[in-house]
Amino acid sequence: MMKVFIVDDEPLARDELKYLLLRTREVEVLGEADNMTEALQEIKNTKPDLVFLDIELSQESGLQLAAEIRHMEHKPAIIFATAYDEFALQAFQLDAIDYVLKPFDENRIKQTIDKIKTVSAIGSQQAPSSLKVKSLAELQTGKLAVAADEHIVLVDIETILYTASSDGKTVVKTMEMEYKTQESLTTMERKLSHAPFVRVHRSFLVNLNHINQIEPWFNSTYNLIMKDGSKVPVSRTYIKELKQLIGF
Repeated sequence: MMKVFIVDDEPLARDELKYLLLRTREVEVLGEADNMTEALQEIKNTKPDLVFLDIELSQESGLQLAAEIRHMEHKPAIIFATAYDEFALQAFQLDAIDYVLKPFDENRIKQTIDKIKTVSAIGSQQAPSSLKVKSLAELQTGKLAVAADEHIVLVDIETILYTASSDGKTVVKTMEMEYKTQESLTTMERKLSHAPFVRVHRSFLVNLNHINQIEPWFNSTYNLIMKDGSKVPVSRTYIKELKQLIGF
């Protein structure tokens, strides 16, 4: 059973959300808080799997609380539950796995819990740190949510050739388009952990399905020739893993 903590400064909203969550019969509500200080302490103490978090917390920000949670040793998954839809971009940049709007709808809450159950090990004997929870965009459509140019672009995962770190940003390259995002390459690697992507260089992740050729290079390194003709370097650090995956 999934363990949940609720953070909202409105008692009625907390009660409603708790009621709807318990009706799913899939969660245990460990506790609730109405401010950032109390929430941080209780989340550290109770170690929930999920935190349902409002964005407007009196004089405080749920976005700031989410940023603090990301630095915890135990990192619960975050679902924003708010009346404001204009913060979706910041929410996904903070690795939120869902964004639920008030007033709460029972079917919408159940959908969130069902989707998380499908792809996570919450409720099993796995440690929370090993959970791999995909975003709803990935779950429902096979797309990757990329925060680019103040918009969230949904990119078909199967069309991505590679992602690369460049000039402080991460480039997501498809056959037709190139998107730049502030999200780190490490974050992209985590998001794409379920897909056929592998790190071949400290600055590159490639889609194995889009490699056309492997070209020997100097000092026992290689270049990968992708389907669009672009070249991706393979550093010596990652050659062994790539050889094992592809068999060359």
